Amino acid sequence: MSDVAIIENFVKKYEALKQEVAKVIIGQDEVVDQILISIFSGGHSLLIGVPGLAKTLMVNTIAQALGLNFKRIQFTPDLMPSDILGSEILDENRQFKFIKGPIFSNIVLADEINRTPPKTQAALLEAMQERSVTVAGHQYKLDLPYFVLATQNPIEQEGTYPLPEAQLDRFMFAINLEYPSFQEEVDVVKATTTDVQKTVNSLFTAQEIIDFQNVIRRIPVADNVIEYAVTLVGKTRPKENSAADIVKEFVDWGAGPRASQNLILAAKTHAATNGKFSPDIENVQAVATGILRHRIIKNYKAEAEGVSDEKIIQSLF
Repeated sequence: MSDVAIIENFVKKYEALKQEVAKVIIGQDEVVDQILISIFSGGHSLLIGVPGLAKTLMVNTIAQALGLNFKRIQFTPDLMPSDILGSEILDENRQFKFIKGPIFSNIVLADEINRTPPKTQAALLEAMQERSVTVAGHQYKLDLPYFVLATQNPIEQEGTYPLPEAQLDRFMFAINLEYPSFQEEVDVVKATTTDVQKTVNSLFTAQEIIDFQNVIRRIPVADNVIEYAVTLVGKTRPKENSAADIVKEFVDWGAGPRASQNLILAAKTHAATNGKFSPDIENVQAVATGILRHRIIKNYKAEAEGVSDEKIIQSLF
């Protein structure tokens, strides 16, 4: 099949995928879109929201519809790196044998990642970046596609350790999960308080997803779109000459080069999901908020005056 035919096939399968997810997850279209764009771009996502907004159910449903293995790790203050990665044990022949931890899966839900100390948070870093795990000097490759979806409680909540900036930067998207609207909540309550079980069909195989990821990477991008993305990221850096006035006033640290890379990758996927064969500036703007939100470190003045990340990002377009 040519790349054009593959993209046309991808659009149909993507629509069917969203319909499968919608059987279980009511509303939250934008959140589901961003998670799926992240998966098909080969990135990871951070989901920020209070407990009880069906984050685990959403990821489980997406994993089922994609036909991928799914594991959930509940992060707690006493969780150790070996609980995630796995550990070596002595078997009956007195030989060391490696027992794989829950990180060995296609989709890993790192639930409440900011409830565990930095040592355990860091155990995810190699897996996210290198798609491999090193235990006792041996490197183990993870199965592809590999996607980490971490959920984070709002920082103000009791007993949370904020993720360090270097680790936040490893996530392609930071997605805010808001409370449902009144009508959505009514629909949720109706759907979840009966004994009707919805079945989610698997529409993809692991290899198909890898193939789609490769085709999306091959999508050509015009130079002016790449330059727009790099300029947009440059505007978030308060010490650069190109920095926007609002950034100079309210931002301590701006986004790094990973933001530019992720903007282009996500714009390619966003264009592909809409049946376009090359992304334009509108596609970059469509994904910019989720990609820049967690990479802009605001100063005290921004917090005091209630200036939101979204307001700063929107003003850069």
